[in-house]
Amino acid sequence: MTDPGDFTHRVHQYAAQLAQGEVGALGLLFDLTARRLVRLAIAITRHQQDGEDAVQTVLIHLAAQPAHLARAVCPWAYLLRMVRNEALVALRRKQRWESPVNLSDLNTHCPVDELEREESHRAVWAALRCLPPEQAEVIVLKIWEGLTFAEIGKVLDTSPNTAASRYQYAIAKLGRRLLNHQREVPHG
Repeated sequence: MTDPGDFTHRVHQYAAQLAQGEVGALGLLFDLTARRLVRLAIAITRHQQDGEDAVQTVLIHLAAQPAHLARAVCPWAYLLRMVRNEALVALRRKQRWESPVNLSDLNTHCPVDELEREESHRAVWAALRCLPPEQAEVIVLKIWEGLTFAEIGKVLDTSPNTAASRYQYAIAKLGRRLLNHQREVPHG
């Protein structure tokens, strides 16, 4: 896993370069953050395509007004907030009659061709899909992004205590679901 300090420093560096007119910095920023941003957006929208579209829309905004990201006190948290907001816009645009996509069918596997690991990823995504979106996004930000509850509170515009509470409820639900899944899957 990448050193969180190094990651945050690189986001800040690319944001500054982008603000100075270095167009190539947008590509570097995309390469560094896209997988993580899409993961958050999918947790909110429940659709791979909508999550990817939200991230692309944010990148277009950054290309048009790159100074906004560079002026942020914490560019990574600001970028997460931008993606979250855009994902929420996409979610609101969706028709209610549309049947929900099964997150376990999305492209969640790692390049490593390990069937057991893939099954674990699918089980986690299926369990994550069963959570309310406000709990799923806290899980993504805490576990995959390594943010503190204070940082999560800033990204979600809520108190750190609310973020922690959502996390605790979500972890309990995930634990039960994954335990049930483990009991259902025969192991050789």
